Amino acid sequence: MMPKSPQVLTSSVRRFLAAPRIARLCTLGRDGYPHVVPIYFMRQGDDIVFGSDRHEAKVRNALRNPRAAVVIGGEPDRDSAGYMIQGDLTVEAEPDLALIRRLLLRYETPEQAERFIEQWSPGGGVLIRMKPRKVIRVW
Repeated sequence: MMPKSPQVLTSSVRRFLAAPRIARLCTLGRDGYPHVVPIYFMRQGDDIVFGSDRHEAKVRNALRNPRAAVVIGGEPDRDSAGYMIQGDLTVEAEPDLALIRRLLLRYETPEQAERFIEQWSPGGGVLIRMKPRKVIRVW
């Protein structure tokens, strides 16, 4: 079990993360190279959570090496800021479907969110949880 990380998200970062931007999650592949993918996210407390199909490379990478980074924002035409958040990942094999639904509804219509949930049930989806360790403003 990983130690509890200190609170690193400031109130301005928390407010920034409230908008449904596309995140870029970086994990390390088996070969040691970065694996960067666009992904939906939401904040739960000070954790950043992502949903994924359980057989995706990012899930295998997180299980093998929990250190990761995510970049959120930094789009010059849209954002006044962007942040890289470094932290430790855990994979929750039996995710809370209510939490997954909330995550999906940030980005999708209710109908599309329910279709995704059906595809993940039973046992098709996981929740990836990041415990932030460091936040760096990148824009």
